[in-house]
Amino acid sequence: MFRNLGELILLFTATVRALPRVWRERRKVGEQLFDIGNASLFMACLLSLFIGGVLSLQVGPVLVERGLGSALGGLVALSMCKELAPVMMSVLIAGRIGSAMAAELGSMRVYQEIDALRTLNINPIHYLVLPRVVAIAVALPCLVIFSNLVGWLGGALVAAHNDRIAVSWTAFFTNLQQQVEFGDLANGLIKSFVFAVLVGVVSCHQGLSTLGGPRGIGRSVTKAVVNSFVLILIMDYVLTRLLLPFDDGWGI
Repeated sequence: MFRNLGELILLFTATVRALPRVWRERRKVGEQLFDIGNASLFMACLLSLFIGGVLSLQVGPVLVERGLGSALGGLVALSMCKELAPVMMSVLIAGRIGSAMAAELGSMRVYQEIDALRTLNINPIHYLVLPRVVAIAVALPCLVIFSNLVGWLGGALVAAHNDRIAVSWTAFFTNLQQQVEFGDLANGLIKSFVFAVLVGVVSCHQGLSTLGGPRGIGRSVTKAVVNSFVLILIMDYVLTRLLLPFDDGWGI
């Protein structure tokens, strides 16, 4: 465990040092961004729509019974932007994109393509890791913004058309506008950026450290996904604790 942690830190450090070269690799970054968006946008839309709907369906009747139905919009919005959207989109990206990264780099490692790059004096971190980590670090916050909007829409749909809730669109979005501030959105975006870097580094590390044949590739993919999930949940608590002092205001 400690060896893997040390290798992750070294890979992250090497990737950060390679950031000045990102403009040279802009074409590969663009290709990775397109692949991430193409693979994840529909699933992100579907997942967010139903998460927002389930939030309204679970909490709405309870609030209405207590005469607090007008507060439903703010509750759904804050739950989405501060917690559910960053975590669920990160899990989605880890499962779909992180596993694909680990499998691709693992195949290259097993079939000695990475050794061929070194023979050609091409640094694998610059050529393979940097574009993937940068692309996922840009794409995930964008997906979280999209997820927030779709989740709010799903919550409003259920609130307006469920007989036990019957909170109008106007009341829902008025309360949402009153309760959600820039700091709440920034909270989720900071989390999503950190989660994205974690998923990218963990997936690339597992791919580059693959040993054996097809069975080794399968183990690397499994480890990449599981380790990403565990680190996302651990860092979610850590970041939530660190960001608590800023909930009262971000100075904006």
